[in-house]
Amino acid sequence: MNVNAEPQGDLQDPPGSPDSPARPGSSTARPQSLLLAFFGNHALDERPLCVYSGSVIDVLARVGVGEQAVRSTLTRMVNRGLLVRRRQGRRMYFGLTPLAIQILQDGGRRIWETSAVNDDWDGTWTLIGFSLPESWQRRRHDLRSRLTWAGFGPLYNGLWIAPGRMDVSDVITELQLSAYVKVFRARADEATDIGLMVRDTWDLDSLAARYTDFTRRWSALPDPGTDDAIATRLRLVSEWLRIIRTDPRLPGRHLPPDWPARRAEETFRRVAAATEAPARAMACAILDTIPLGTS
Repeated sequence: MNVNAEPQGDLQDPPGSPDSPARPGSSTARPQSLLLAFFGNHALDERPLCVYSGSVIDVLARVGVGEQAVRSTLTRMVNRGLLVRRRQGRRMYFGLTPLAIQILQDGGRRIWETSAVNDDWDGTWTLIGFSLPESWQRRRHDLRSRLTWAGFGPLYNGLWIAPGRMDVSDVITELQLSAYVKVFRARADEATDIGLMVRDTWDLDSLAARYTDFTRRWSALPDPGTDDAIATRLRLVSEWLRIIRTDPRLPGRHLPPDWPARRAEETFRRVAAATEAPARAMACAILDTIPLGTS
């Protein structure tokens, strides 16, 4: 089961979207992030499925999202090319588009196959230098948003850096900025204090606080598999992705001692393992689905 949240800023929910209720193990993810997590958990499989809108509404209600918010978000996701509609009789079903499948599969690799702490860093950095016309505020914002999603941080105003070999050619091409962006691979000189550079470039305190809070709240669930497993897993996966998508996976040896991402990841995997089978069983019992290819 793979899931991801949308990488581009213009796919975010609008301000003021309803949040899930604050409770141990709850998430404050917005409706679109929760819907992507839902479809990643229950519609993305060897046999891609479409899910009846009423089933989606019932499950999202379990995490505090109202019917109107679900319906309006489903419509926005169709308009943005993330979902397709399929009518069968009087019922409307929703399934994933190729774009959404790619996004979810990329996110699935980040969640299930990539450690939260980068212990395999080879000492290389990817540097991106850019200088855009002053009037291009929107394109500058889009570039910075995409670089942040990719794990870059601002070393200086027009010079961003990320650990390892990062390929952002698709981003640069998509934003039509090839003439304004230069990409380099480099290793730091011995005189460079990498630990200090990391602390100056990324907000480690805020990131650590998010991991610590995640562990504190999810550890409060003694036996998550016996609760409402489908809702618990939906909150879990959407919240975990919300954290790791803002984590640049900095080199572990240049992070503070006892970096809280390690314990948070252990907590995530424990709860994920406990909820996987019960959530799948609940989905089979309560979700009305049809094959994605059904017209």
